Amino acid sequence: MSFSTLGLSDSIVKAVTQQGYEKPTTIQEKAIPIVLSGKNLIAAAQTGTGKTASFVLPILEKLRHSETQRKKRIRALILAPTRELAIQVNQNIERYSEHLNLTSMAMFGGVDDKAQKQKLIEGVDILVATPGRLIDLYGQRAVYFEEVEVLVLDEADRMLDMGFIEDINKIIARLPQDIQNLLFSATLSNPVRDLAKSAIDNPVEISIAKHSASKSNIEQWLVTVDKDKKSALLSHMINENQWDQALIFIETKHGAAKLVSQLEKRGIAAEAFHSGRSQDIRAKLLERFKSGDIKYLVATGVAARGIDIQELSRVVNYDLPYPADEYVHRIGRTGRAGAQGEAISFVSKDNFKNLCMIESRLGHLIERREIEGFKPRKEVPISILNYVPKHKRAQED
Repeated sequence: MSFSTLGLSDSIVKAVTQQGYEKPTTIQEKAIPIVLSGKNLIAAAQTGTGKTASFVLPILEKLRHSETQRKKRIRALILAPTRELAIQVNQNIERYSEHLNLTSMAMFGGVDDKAQKQKLIEGVDILVATPGRLIDLYGQRAVYFEEVEVLVLDEADRMLDMGFIEDINKIIARLPQDIQNLLFSATLSNPVRDLAKSAIDNPVEISIAKHSASKSNIEQWLVTVDKDKKSALLSHMINENQWDQALIFIETKHGAAKLVSQLEKRGIAAEAFHSGRSQDIRAKLLERFKSGDIKYLVATGVAARGIDIQELSRVVNYDLPYPADEYVHRIGRTGRAGAQGEAISFVSKDNFKNLCMIESRLGHLIERREIEGFKPRKEVPISILNYVPKHKRAQED
């Protein structure tokens, strides 16, 4: 199947081809025709599956065919949880609309709003915004929703995790009632389904999250190690293997700063990427990481949500994530567009239950490797693939 057979015009297909994409991914094959038909949609898809293009491309196709009464008003609204993701989505829109007469912008907090207001006055067809800044500018009468034709909730699960539910509900209440609604989420958890029920009428539901949980082009392996040896192990692996680059996931801001300090003491330059750093600094760090100027970025999970680097070869779970779907999301940062990737996890004995849940989610055990000199004092047992957490056992009895 090709992009043209999905109902996209030559100008859009040309832009997609110029970005190096020849065939649509599974989520794109399923979602694009649904969006073009005007139906509402709920989609579960992990990062790295081509999710963004699955709503951006059909929205561009629809908008190029329609005219508005007030030509300077927003026609498509995309909500994203973080500045980084908003910028990333808008960059995709700009690339794919290169041969179209459509405008877009990313709008987010943490920066002066004068330039954003001016851009809105000049006219924007597609607005990608974080909920908080959008509510703020709507209250200042800088944003109008009368001409909105389609709403996208991107990474809805993350927006709910970050406490945006009230802002989302306020925005939805102010939109025209007959618009098309599209919701994309890594998982369709109960809170996400509750949001969908309240905001979206008769949606088509598609899911490819389970299918993409363990991509064959991502080499996954873990090393068991005592907690107090993890930073030494990471330093050893970096020096021994001369990694070109790595995105290193850690759970806390304090942990990120501490690990960066430990690496630097061993002669390894690294940077911490977390919500405690200003948005301007995070944006600069991200650009430096993308350019290769920074080789090792230590990031907390929430802050790293918007990181999108096409040729990232390696991710390291320095701290094993919870829940299991977060593991799937993290490893999806590598192995983009069919390229080879590597996902390495550090596991200590107190991570055992978490490891069981992750491997149950994947449906297989993750390969274990020993690193000489780092054998743990406390051995980590082999996982129970059908492991069910205690709080869920009672529900299933």
